[in-house]
Amino acid sequence: MCDSMTEPFSESDLLPLSRLADIEFCERRAALHLVEQVWEDNVHTAQGTALHGMVHELTGTEVRGDIRIARGLMIHSFRLGLIGKADVVEFHRSTDECAQPGQGETARLPNARGWWRPFPVEYKPGRLKTQRSFQIQLCAQAMCLEEMLGVAVPKGALFYGKSARRQEVVFDAALRAETADLAARLHALFEAGRTPPAVYEKKCESCSLLPVCKPRVTGGDRSARRYVARTIREIVGPTGADPDETDIDGRVKKGVDTLKREL
Repeated sequence: MCDSMTEPFSESDLLPLSRLADIEFCERRAALHLVEQVWEDNVHTAQGTALHGMVHELTGTEVRGDIRIARGLMIHSFRLGLIGKADVVEFHRSTDECAQPGQGETARLPNARGWWRPFPVEYKPGRLKTQRSFQIQLCAQAMCLEEMLGVAVPKGALFYGKSARRQEVVFDAALRAETADLAARLHALFEAGRTPPAVYEKKCESCSLLPVCKPRVTGGDRSARRYVARTIREIVGPTGADPDETDIDGRVKKGVDTLKREL
């Protein structure tokens, strides 16, 4: 349930909730998106965009028995400093006739009788899997709903499009603390206005920003000069001298041409 902490952020300070998944994956990726406004699609991001678009196209509220379904619901948290759009929020009718405003897990809804329990559902492409960044994004949505509605939201679900299956997520203390910490780090990164240096890891190969980030080229303590020298040495072979001190013959030109294509 939302606490009574002082709200540290104003409306103009709010950052996109979706960027939490970025900073959990890689701070440089978050900065490229948020600070430098760089965006590149790959198959994963394109599938995700298409899936979210399909969900958000279904506007309005749908009623299925004791469940009211809101799609594309705008949510925010001044405590976390986040704003976003929830794919789906299901409101399950409660049978608790003793419920009171601001207590427990139920809330009143406009134009609906009774008490309702919010249950956020985030849509993801691919098959069912356990991914912490997805859980953090969903938890942030729940924390937004708690602040907006004044109720506790103990759990939600991730829906995977390819397998058409749900994965229930419980918003325990550890997940909530990690979500709040990442929100604070996201604001610190944005306020610093600087993009961290690249560090190559295996996960970089799945990142849509790989062609822009170029962690193999710029990562770690590598300078461009050492990278060019090493790559030319690999292509040309041993010459008895440092490649960048060697005369530019046909073999070196071949190496340079290769580098130009890569860069």
